[in-house]
Amino acid sequence: MGGFADAQPGEQVLAILGFHKIGGPPAGCVDTWFYVSEATFSGLLSRLQENAWHVIDLQTFLVGLAAPASLPRRSVLLTFDDGYQSMRQVALPWLLRFGYPGLLFVPTDFIGKSNEFDAGVEPPEAICDWDDLRELERQGVSVQSHGASHRRFSELASAELEAELRRSKATLEAGLGKPVEVIAYPFGDSGVNQQAVERALERTGYRAACLYRGGPNRLPIANPYRLARLAIGPDTNLQAVLEGG
Repeated sequence: MGGFADAQPGEQVLAILGFHKIGGPPAGCVDTWFYVSEATFSGLLSRLQENAWHVIDLQTFLVGLAAPASLPRRSVLLTFDDGYQSMRQVALPWLLRFGYPGLLFVPTDFIGKSNEFDAGVEPPEAICDWDDLRELERQGVSVQSHGASHRRFSELASAELEAELRRSKATLEAGLGKPVEVIAYPFGDSGVNQQAVERALERTGYRAACLYRGGPNRLPIANPYRLARLAIGPDTNLQAVLEGG
């Protein structure tokens, strides 16, 4: 897939980076690809800064969907899936050090619990509780939806899907006292009937939805419900995926 180097002169690019866990696994647990060490994470943030990528916040991004000229030529959204407590404990201090905002996608049925949706596949990890989420909000990390049950959208009937979208949005809005308008598809699964899913998202008040994997998005965004994200792991060559070399 092409990177920024393939862009035409003056063309704008929005790169959405998708992280999961920052730091190491619990003692005695296997270190999977979804763990990005603290050193690797801080190095990635340094490279963004050194290469003049502008890390934008949620509001800037939402305005940019309708008015792409308002965005910097090289924009980045830092997104984190599942709401692990390492987000507050490990990632947040680095974001604050760089002055970078972020987005955290949380499956609401698991707030204050653990990642049972990954049982047998990933090590058990604590998920942020409401105090964690409110502190992250105060520090510039916008908490958004990752569904309620973290079930794949392709496994949900239309009524189940709509209920899932409404419940996760309502839960976060009630708990955080702010609008929730963006979702990341659980497991990157955008459903069987994409048009029906997009209609449900629009009906329930979501303005954008993130996939998992893919390259940088060229502006203007053709479909805000199919935003590609660069899946970031410990071996990701950020220079290659962003700059095309």
